[in-house]
Amino acid sequence: MSSGKYTLLDQIATPAELRELEEDQLPQLADELRAYLLEAVSKSGGHFGAGLGCVELTVALHYCFETPHDRVVWDVGHQAYPHKILTGRRHRIGSIKKTGGLAPFPRREESEFDTFGVGHSSTSISAALGMALAADIQNQSRRVVAVIGDGGMTAGMAFEALNHGGALNPNMLVVLNENQMSISPNVGAMTKMLARLMSGPTVTNIRERGKQMMHRDSRVWRFMSRWEEHVKGMIVPSTLFEELGFNYLGPIDGHDLPALLRVLRTIQTVDGPNLLHIITAKGKGYPPAEADPVKYHAVGPFDPELGIAQKSSSSDTSPSYTEVFGRWLCDMAELDERLCAITPAMREGSGLVEFEQRFPNRYFDVGIAEQHAVTLAAGMACENTHPVVAIYSTFLQRAYDQLIHDVAVQNLPVLFAIDRAGLVGSDGPTHAGSFDLSFLRCIPNMLIMAPADENECRQMLFTGFQHAGPAAVRYPRGKGPGKKVDPDMTALPIGKAELVQRGSGIVIFAFGSMLEPSAEVAKRLGATLINMRFIKPLDAALVCEMAAMHNLLVTVEENAVAGGAGSAVNEVLANAGLVSNIINIGLPDRFIEHGSRDDCLHSAGLDTQGILNQVNTRLSEVNMTSSAAGSDL
Repeated sequence: MSSGKYTLLDQIATPAELRELEEDQLPQLADELRAYLLEAVSKSGGHFGAGLGCVELTVALHYCFETPHDRVVWDVGHQAYPHKILTGRRHRIGSIKKTGGLAPFPRREESEFDTFGVGHSSTSISAALGMALAADIQNQSRRVVAVIGDGGMTAGMAFEALNHGGALNPNMLVVLNENQMSISPNVGAMTKMLARLMSGPTVTNIRERGKQMMHRDSRVWRFMSRWEEHVKGMIVPSTLFEELGFNYLGPIDGHDLPALLRVLRTIQTVDGPNLLHIITAKGKGYPPAEADPVKYHAVGPFDPELGIAQKSSSSDTSPSYTEVFGRWLCDMAELDERLCAITPAMREGSGLVEFEQRFPNRYFDVGIAEQHAVTLAAGMACENTHPVVAIYSTFLQRAYDQLIHDVAVQNLPVLFAIDRAGLVGSDGPTHAGSFDLSFLRCIPNMLIMAPADENECRQMLFTGFQHAGPAAVRYPRGKGPGKKVDPDMTALPIGKAELVQRGSGIVIFAFGSMLEPSAEVAKRLGATLINMRFIKPLDAALVCEMAAMHNLLVTVEENAVAGGAGSAVNEVLANAGLVSNIINIGLPDRFIEHGSRDDCLHSAGLDTQGILNQVNTRLSEVNMTSSAAGSDL
């Protein structure tokens, strides 16, 4: 993807070559980089709007700092595509998020310029502080930069790092990139505070003109400096960061490349912790993305001239699991006014758009603050409301202590609607929901369910909502097998599995999304098939009954094998004193790389053929053992 229109970009393979350019060439380079990003992502798909918004910042950072010796840590990584293009990966950018291609986020194994692997938000300041402190310990002269958005700054972890870093005086820079967006528009008091800083340039201009008129050693200068702090405290809340120990600069226009270069050079002369506040536009330079940053946050291939086309009608009208949840939530809210919905900044992804519109007084977007989301739900549950926490499996990991300490210990009626359980595909291992069954089922008081189809998902959500304690329904990304959803809601009998097919010799205990591929395996092998439905409590009676009737037991789940649903079956058998020939099939003890969801399932051995192969391998081993025993006789 190279042509004459990329005159300067064609000369750049590394940041070292970037730094050989004249400064007055950089605006043209930024324009070419933005054009190339649009051309590349429109063909391949990927995260889009955030990268367009930080083109000038990326150029300025790599120009002013000696990367990779100096460290740049990107928060989340949605905005890191321009960084990847400038650090030797330009011609592979079309492979991003695809099997065998570039990772969707910065990754240490991929490049020495990716100083810290990310995927979840709000980790950058902590990681950068750790790097800066390590440099001090080793007496290394190194600058460290953390780039974090105002969405990421809503998380408590970011302020924990600021609080710690400001007390230690490390040589580090935090770049706060404010664009009023994460995936959805940002929420909360922090966002409102930063919005007030938009008026900051007026104050800054007055201040700068005054400084030009005065000498630093004059009495007037000293008086005006003290006056400035009072004015800033009253008009712009920059003193928040300064009271935390950071030298605050800004806000400045993050698309004004000469201004960025000037302030970054100034910062390099100032030791200690600095915070640079810049204002950018998500989707900058591509009008459709500027007008609709939510729609253009992450995209599939599209025509840049036309923008993202309206989705054509498909013959497959079955809803996704996320849509099933969204419809159930609205239906349930109409029936029970106690229902409240909570999301940690995932309104669109978790299917809450309609609920927010219809029930705004019962909708709570807490920002990127998963820990707060769970304890907020616990507090609500104490006061005769019934909260539903809509959260991705991978993000629930961040609130594990709150789940145990604040919800489960108190046995509070909080329903967790856990989306993206199992493998998610192109977003890779940081976003895979590989562990929720393992970390949930060890918690007392938890009710845990996994639907095998869309209708079962709706009924399980209703079941969990009726439950008197904490309950979780975990469902995968995308569509199910296409089962018609019954508008009526009926609570399932707690802890009861479903016999799907009776066979002989082999019994397959399938959990959730694995029922569909297991059904074909059971058909080919003439095996008994059980839809387990509940992980906790497990249908122990049926497990023991099936163990007594079959020679080989197979458990299949889209979760880590270690400590997962199969382990629960093993424990039941051990406690009953039953010694069975059993094989546990699930996610192997490694992280599954990014690719399509189908490719990921195939890599994990969780498609039909992979399950069949593992069962046949065990059957062969059993037959060989039997033959050997017979020959010994």
